[in-house]
Amino acid sequence: MKYLSIDIESTGLKENCHIIEFAMIPFDADKRKVEEHLAKSYYIQCPSFEDLKPNLDPWVQENMKKVIDAAHENGMPLSQFKTELTKYLESAEVKSFFSNEKITLFGKSMNAIDLPFLNRDLGWDYMRSYFKHRVLDLTSYVYGLIDMKLLPVQTESGSELMKFLNMGKVAHTALDDARNTAIMYFKLIDLIPSKN
Repeated sequence: MKYLSIDIESTGLKENCHIIEFAMIPFDADKRKVEEHLAKSYYIQCPSFEDLKPNLDPWVQENMKKVIDAAHENGMPLSQFKTELTKYLESAEVKSFFSNEKITLFGKSMNAIDLPFLNRDLGWDYMRSYFKHRVLDLTSYVYGLIDMKLLPVQTESGSELMKFLNMGKVAHTALDDARNTAIMYFKLIDLIPSKN
Protein backbone atom coordinates (compact mmCIF):
# COMPACT_ATOMS: atom_id res chain seq x y z
CA MET A 1 0.00 0.00 0.00
CA LYS A 2 0.94 3.66 -0.37
CA TYR A 3 1.07 6.06 2.57
CA LEU A 4 1.98 9.63 3.42
CA SER A 5 4.41 9.53 6.32
CA ILE A 6 3.97 12.65 8.44
CA ASP A 7 5.59 14.07 11.52
CA ILE A 8 5.16 17.22 13.54
CA GLU A 9 7.37 18.93 16.05
CA SER A 10 5.54 20.96 18.65
CA THR A 11 6.11 23.10 21.71
CA GLY A 12 4.81 20.23 23.84
CA LEU A 13 2.02 17.71 24.15
CA LYS A 14 -0.59 19.85 25.89
CA GLU A 15 -3.81 21.00 24.24
CA ASN A 16 -2.67 24.60 23.71
CA CYS A 17 0.83 23.80 22.37
CA HIS A 18 1.91 25.00 18.93
CA ILE A 19 2.87 22.97 15.88
CA ILE A 20 6.27 24.39 14.93
CA GLU A 21 7.36 22.02 12.15
CA PHE A 22 5.48 19.71 9.81
CA ALA A 23 6.99 17.29 7.30
CA MET A 24 5.71 14.60 4.97
CA ILE A 25 7.09 12.05 2.58
CA PRO A 26 5.08 9.54 0.53
CA PHE A 27 6.16 5.91 0.41
CA ASP A 28 5.22 2.62 -1.18
CA ALA A 29 5.30 -0.22 1.34
CA ASP A 30 5.21 -2.94 -1.34
CA LYS A 31 8.29 -1.53 -3.10
CA ARG A 32 9.94 -0.46 0.20
CA LYS A 33 10.55 2.93 -1.37
CA VAL A 34 10.26 6.48 -0.06
CA GLU A 35 9.62 9.19 -2.64
CA GLU A 36 12.41 11.64 -1.76
CA HIS A 37 11.47 14.03 -4.56
CA LEU A 38 8.04 14.51 -2.93
CA ALA A 39 9.39 15.19 0.57
CA LYS A 40 8.32 18.52 2.08
CA SER A 41 8.98 20.27 5.36
CA TYR A 42 7.59 23.54 6.73
CA TYR A 43 8.27 25.67 9.78
CA ILE A 44 5.10 27.15 11.25
CA GLN A 45 5.25 30.48 13.01
CA CYS A 46 5.15 30.52 16.81
CA PRO A 47 5.99 32.93 19.63
CA SER A 48 9.65 33.31 20.64
CA PHE A 49 11.38 30.76 22.85
CA GLU A 50 11.61 33.35 25.62
CA ASP A 51 7.87 34.03 25.46
CA LEU A 52 7.06 30.31 25.47
CA LYS A 53 9.68 29.26 28.03
CA PRO A 54 7.62 29.73 31.23
CA ASN A 55 5.09 27.14 30.00
CA LEU A 56 7.47 24.70 28.28
CA ASP A 57 8.19 21.27 29.71
CA PRO A 58 11.85 20.82 30.74
CA TRP A 59 12.46 18.30 27.92
CA VAL A 60 11.18 20.79 25.32
CA GLN A 61 13.33 23.57 26.81
CA GLU A 62 16.41 21.37 26.65
CA ASN A 63 15.87 19.75 23.23
CA MET A 64 13.67 21.96 21.04
CA LYS A 65 15.06 25.50 21.35
CA LYS A 66 16.71 25.36 17.91
CA VAL A 67 13.46 24.29 16.21
CA ILE A 68 11.38 26.82 18.15
CA ASP A 69 13.83 29.59 17.16
CA ALA A 70 13.65 28.51 13.49
CA ALA A 71 9.84 28.44 13.59
CA HIS A 72 9.68 31.85 15.27
CA GLU A 73 12.15 33.47 12.86
CA ASN A 74 11.36 31.68 9.58
CA GLY A 75 7.99 30.02 10.06
CA MET A 76 4.94 30.74 7.97
CA PRO A 77 1.59 31.69 9.48
CA LEU A 78 -0.78 28.76 9.93
CA SER A 79 -3.06 30.06 7.15
CA GLN A 80 -0.14 30.08 4.71
CA PHE A 81 0.89 26.58 5.78
CA LYS A 82 -2.63 25.38 5.02
CA THR A 83 -2.43 26.99 1.56
CA GLU A 84 0.97 25.39 0.86
CA LEU A 85 -0.21 22.00 2.06
CA THR A 86 -3.27 22.26 -0.19
CA LYS A 87 -1.06 23.06 -3.20
CA TYR A 88 1.05 20.01 -2.42
CA LEU A 89 -1.93 17.67 -1.99
CA GLU A 90 -3.56 19.02 -5.17
CA SER A 91 -0.37 18.73 -7.25
CA ALA A 92 -0.50 16.40 -10.24
CA GLU A 93 2.46 14.35 -9.01
CA VAL A 94 1.02 13.71 -5.56
CA LYS A 95 -2.45 12.97 -6.94
CA SER A 96 -0.92 10.55 -9.44
CA PHE A 97 1.14 8.77 -6.76
CA PHE A 98 -2.01 8.21 -4.69
CA SER A 99 -4.15 7.37 -7.78
CA ASN A 100 -6.40 10.41 -7.20
CA GLU A 101 -7.75 8.83 -4.00
CA LYS A 102 -7.84 10.10 -0.44
CA ILE A 103 -4.53 9.54 1.29
CA THR A 104 -3.77 7.13 4.12
CA LEU A 105 -1.67 8.87 6.74
CA PHE A 106 1.19 7.10 8.50
CA GLY A 107 3.29 8.13 11.48
CA LYS A 108 4.53 7.31 14.94
CA SER A 109 2.26 8.03 17.91
CA MET A 110 0.17 9.87 15.35
CA ASN A 111 -3.15 9.14 17.06
CA ALA A 112 -2.00 10.76 20.30
CA ILE A 113 -0.14 13.80 18.96
CA ASP A 114 -0.12 14.60 15.24
CA LEU A 115 -3.77 14.00 14.37
CA PRO A 116 -5.30 15.93 17.29
CA PHE A 117 -3.09 18.95 16.52
CA LEU A 118 -3.76 18.79 12.76
CA ASN A 119 -7.52 18.37 13.28
CA ARG A 120 -7.44 21.40 15.60
CA ASP A 121 -5.32 23.65 13.36
CA LEU A 122 -6.47 22.61 9.87
CA GLY A 123 -10.05 21.70 10.73
CA TRP A 124 -11.94 18.44 10.74
CA ASP A 125 -13.53 19.08 7.33
CA TYR A 126 -10.15 19.83 5.76
CA MET A 127 -8.60 16.65 7.14
CA ARG A 128 -11.55 14.52 5.97
CA SER A 129 -11.46 16.03 2.49
CA TYR A 130 -7.88 14.91 1.81
CA PHE A 131 -7.22 11.98 4.12
CA LYS A 132 -8.88 8.66 4.81
CA HIS A 133 -10.31 8.17 8.29
CA ARG A 134 -8.17 5.04 8.66
CA VAL A 135 -4.50 5.58 9.46
CA LEU A 136 -1.46 3.41 10.12
CA ASP A 137 0.26 4.28 13.38
CA LEU A 138 3.71 2.70 13.77
CA THR A 139 3.34 2.64 17.55
CA SER A 140 0.23 0.45 17.31
CA TYR A 141 2.02 -1.85 14.85
CA VAL A 142 4.99 -2.13 17.23
CA TYR A 143 2.70 -3.02 20.15
CA GLY A 144 1.25 -5.84 18.06
CA LEU A 145 4.73 -7.16 17.25
CA ILE A 146 5.67 -6.96 20.94
CA ASP A 147 2.54 -8.97 21.80
CA MET A 148 3.54 -11.56 19.17
CA LYS A 149 7.00 -11.76 20.82
CA LEU A 150 8.66 -10.52 17.63
CA LEU A 151 10.06 -7.41 19.33
CA PRO A 152 11.43 -6.84 22.83
CA VAL A 153 9.20 -4.81 25.17
CA GLN A 154 11.59 -1.84 25.33
CA THR A 155 11.05 -1.14 21.61
CA GLU A 156 7.78 0.59 22.45
CA SER A 157 10.09 3.61 22.87
CA GLY A 158 10.99 5.25 19.56
CA SER A 159 14.63 5.68 20.54
CA GLU A 160 14.89 2.03 21.61
CA LEU A 161 13.24 0.92 18.38
CA MET A 162 15.75 2.95 16.37
CA LYS A 163 18.59 1.28 18.31
CA PHE A 164 17.09 -2.19 17.82
CA LEU A 165 16.89 -1.60 14.06
CA ASN A 166 20.46 -0.19 13.94
CA MET A 167 19.25 3.22 12.76
CA GLY A 168 21.01 5.53 15.20
CA LYS A 169 19.25 8.17 17.28
CA VAL A 170 15.91 9.92 16.84
CA ALA A 171 16.58 13.21 15.02
CA HIS A 172 13.64 15.26 16.39
CA THR A 173 13.37 17.12 13.11
CA ALA A 174 10.10 16.50 11.34
CA LEU A 175 11.43 15.40 7.95
CA ASP A 176 14.09 13.05 9.33
CA ASP A 177 11.51 11.53 11.68
CA ALA A 178 8.91 11.11 8.90
CA ARG A 179 11.49 9.41 6.68
CA ASN A 180 12.95 7.23 9.44
CA THR A 181 9.50 6.11 10.57
CA ALA A 182 8.78 4.84 7.05
CA ILE A 183 12.13 3.03 6.93
CA MET A 184 11.47 1.47 10.35
CA TYR A 185 8.17 0.18 8.98
CA PHE A 186 9.97 -1.46 6.05
CA LYS A 187 12.38 -3.18 8.46
CA LEU A 188 9.54 -4.32 10.73
CA ILE A 189 7.57 -5.77 7.82
CA ASP A 190 10.63 -7.82 6.93
CA LEU A 191 10.73 -9.29 10.45
CA ILE A 192 7.66 -11.36 9.61
CA PRO A 193 8.35 -14.31 7.28
CA SER A 194 6.50 -14.04 3.97
CA LYS A 195 3.84 -16.64 3.16
CA ASN A 196 5.08 -16.78 -0.46
